[in-house]
Order: sequence, then structure tokens, then C-alpha cells
Amino acid sequence: MQLFVRYQAHPLSLFTLSSKPISQFRSFRFLTHASISRKPDLGTPEIEVDKLSEMKEKIENLGISCDFTSPGQYIVLTCPKCKGGRSLEKTLSFHFSQNKKLAMWRCFHMECGWADRVFADNDVNQANKLDLFRKTEESLRLEPLSHEMTAYFADRMISGKVLQKNSVMQLSTDQDVIAFTYKRNGAIINCKYRNIVNKRFWQEKGTEKILYGIDDIKDTDEIIIVEGEIDKLSMEQAGLANSVSVPDGAPQKLSTEELPSPDKDSRFMYLWNCKEYLDKASKIILATDGDWPGQVLAEELARRLGKKRCWLVQWPKKDESCCFKDANEVLKNLGPSALRDIINNAVLYQTPNFDTRQLK
Repeated sequence: MQLFVRYQAHPLSLFTLSSKPISQFRSFRFLTHASISRKPDLGTPEIEVDKLSEMKEKIENLGISCDFTSPGQYIVLTCPKCKGGRSLEKTLSFHFSQNKKLAMWRCFHMECGWADRVFADNDVNQANKLDLFRKTEESLRLEPLSHEMTAYFADRMISGKVLQKNSVMQLSTDQDVIAFTYKRNGAIINCKYRNIVNKRFWQEKGTEKILYGIDDIKDTDEIIIVEGEIDKLSMEQAGLANSVSVPDGAPQKLSTEELPSPDKDSRFMYLWNCKEYLDKASKIILATDGDWPGQVLAEELARRLGKKRCWLVQWPKKDESCCFKDANEVLKNLGPSALRDIINNAVLYQTPNFDTRQLK
């Protein structure tokens, strides 16, 4: 009978680059029982080698061909799903964790976005260990805003100082895509993207939903809630840093059903995930958009937060036929002082008379 024994591979520098894949399994020899006088020091237990081989096989079966000799690094590969689109560029960001227990990836092609992860073992509880796949600017392929992107915000009266403070970045791609980083205690929890050409929004998949700017309301008992990230930045530009934005915009219709339990309230899960912050507030000012969906959002928020502590802004008239829609419109047209006055003059929330078209 023969035993299969692996020599321990020589360690590689974390910064070693190779144009060709380098096998982690470098050399082997066969031994009989009689030739083994003591248990060899294999460095890594054989069971761990088997798990690593199994994980590699799973990944290769998905069409991903990668180098497993550089744990802890992020590498860019060709996505087997979209093949890089028309440009045929490498758009798949692949990460093999330092502890060799997790591989994860995400395609950054605009029309793809394929993302998944594979664990070295089959313990489903590993999926809850968020520290294994914590998001970083590097893993999300974010970069500082370009001059053109900064100008986009300047046209909306938002300064570079406010952008920097809120870690607003852009996606490293050939298209103009803003990246709004959703942070809690300084760590990236989620990221929301906006293509400024076609105005398309999307978010990271499989992430925890939280309010945008949650760290800004940690130590305040008065909170302002707006409908979008740019409105949150507008509030801060006006000196109202105690503001947050919802991550998913406004629903189109108001639910006429009873409130679901927190664990089933998926549309507004971000409120329950930020409950410890919101519970501290004695006054919550709802500065949602002035259109129908904005009114629906305000009502849904007030139902969950408690109407007795909710206040509602009243957007001023733009002309004889309509009002300003949101915080950024006011900032651009009337200035920061006017925006502060609108917030200070918010009225105690009362449920409006909704049109039947707004109900579901």
C-alpha cells in the first residue's frame, strides 16, 4: 500500500506577480508504510488541503480560472458570464482570503454584476461571518472623483469638502458612475452606484441595508430623513449634518395592510437595522420629495417611527403651478439659508388624504 504525501510549498511573497498560474501543489513522492519512521510535518493538515482543492474545483467549474498562490490579494480576471462585454476587458474582481477559507468575486461590467462566494468548508454559518468578506474601497474598485465628477456635484452646489467627508467616490470603469459608500462606524457596509449618463441606480448584492450617513446621527436626538443621497449631501452643505437618506427611494403606492413584523418588513429593513440610532431621536423631520411617491414614503416612515415624534417639511412654491421637489432643488435655487429655514419650519406630521391611485 502506498501513501500520498505532499511536500510543503515554499511561501510566496504577497506582492509576487506572475503572468501564468502557479500551482500551489509543487511536488509529490510515494512512500510505503515501511519507509515511514515518524509522522511527517505537512505544514497544512491533509483535510485542509482537500477542502482547498474542493473549493478550487468548485470555482473552476464556474468558469473562473485563477491563481490561488496569493491569498489576501485582489486580482482582476475575465468574467465567464459576460466575457467583458463588447470591450472584452477584464471586469471580474476576485479575492482569495488570507486564511484560505473563502473566495469571492464580483463583475463590475455595467450589464453583468455577477457576484458570489465559495467557502473552503461547507459550514453555512460561515456566511454570517462578515469579517471574512468585509467590503473595502479596493475590493469594490473605487477611486477618487475625477474633475468631471466633482464638477457634476459643483453644479448641484455640493462642495468637495462635503464629498470627501462622506467618502463619495466613483467606480473604476470607462463610464461615469458615482459610488455612494454606506458606512457604519467608519466601515463600508453597502455601496450604491449611479450612472450619471443614463441615471441608472444599483447597489451591492447581498449586503445589509442601512441608512446613508448613519454615523452622522449617532449622537443627536433630532434627525432629518431624506429620499436620496444627493439630498443628504445637500442638507450637510446647508450645515444640517444630522441627516440620513433611505437607500431604496420611495415606494409608488401606500400599503393598506397592517405593518409586518420587523423580520418580514423587507422593504423597510434599513429602519430596523438602524433601530438603535433611531430610538434615541425625540424629533424626526421627514424631508422626503414633494411628489406622490415622496408623500407615500413619508407616511410609511411615520407609521414605523411613530407619528408623534415625526415632523414634515413643506417645500416652498417654485412657481404658480408647482413646488420645489427636494432639498437639492432648494439648495441650488434658494441657497443654504432657505433650506435651513424650511427644516426649522417643519410641521407636526399628519397623515395626508391619499388619492386612491396611491393605495395598494
